Amino acid sequence: MPEGHSVHRIARQFDRNFVGRVVAASSPQGRFAEGAAELDGRTATEVRAVGKQMFLEFDHGLFLRVHLGMYGAWDFAGEIVADPTIASANGRMGQTNQRGTRLPPVIMDESGENSLTSIGAPRRARVHVRMSEQTTGLDDEGEQWPPPVVGQVRLRLLTEVTAADLRGPTACELQTPDEVAATIAKLGPDPLVDDVSEGEERFTAVVRRKPTAIGLLLMDQTVVSGIGNVYRAELLYRARLNPHTPGREVPEELVRALWRDWVRLLAIGVETGQMMTMDDLDPEAYRRAMASRDDRHWVYHRAGLPCRVCGTDIVLEEAAGRKLYWCPSCQR
Repeated sequence: MPEGHSVHRIARQFDRNFVGRVVAASSPQGRFAEGAAELDGRTATEVRAVGKQMFLEFDHGLFLRVHLGMYGAWDFAGEIVADPTIASANGRMGQTNQRGTRLPPVIMDESGENSLTSIGAPRRARVHVRMSEQTTGLDDEGEQWPPPVVGQVRLRLLTEVTAADLRGPTACELQTPDEVAATIAKLGPDPLVDDVSEGEERFTAVVRRKPTAIGLLLMDQTVVSGIGNVYRAELLYRARLNPHTPGREVPEELVRALWRDWVRLLAIGVETGQMMTMDDLDPEAYRRAMASRDDRHWVYHRAGLPCRVCGTDIVLEEAAGRKLYWCPSCQR
């Protein structure tokens, strides 16, 4: 499932490539035909992400709300302008690690996780480069513009130079400003949206009164926004916290430390496009980690493998229908 960093990256990409531009909207799949007709010919005016949801506002006062869910993704083509705070395939964009150390130029992930052309559930997308003065036909490399629709595209948004295709979302709907406010009001704090100190207080207060296991609370979007399976497992390991501990039994300082670590990891995820959760890697280890998920996590996706610290086999359990990875020795 796409986690919070991906949605913030998507929102920033829309901000640089769609906001302020007239958008042609269509629903090739047909499941969002009425909504697309409402958006067609309108100008995108603002975009924001909160947790795992994105809200794209148009000049008639309606918002496009998208929740990617388990399988959703945006595929981009055409002229893609990268956010300068985000690492791109063409060079470094201010990458730093958890401790502020300057890092080498961006290293592309072998599975395309940090791609600018497909953000969301893992998939590969081909980049189409076109001449900006063209409106139809072929681009300078012989590719068709607009690019042909491939697969089940719920929504296509198109400017003169950039295309964005939405596939497989859990939610794709139009909302009024009041409906957007009501949706956001139900969500827990997001470090990139809310005041960080106020978010810490909200998060701490909720967790400290809940009898629910902390491993479930971190996945509850009404408690904290944006955390998914990967970040849940890694945050708990980094805190050396048993995922089954009731929230109200987690010491307050440890709850606050979880929030602060989430603030750090989310910022790194947005900047690099990858859920990097390991600190203090030497340059070669860092390159391996950026290139391969298997080398950048402490416990996630490591069931049956030895813990990187103590050597105990990493355990895989099912918690509320999702996979939970943890070390029973380090996280007692």
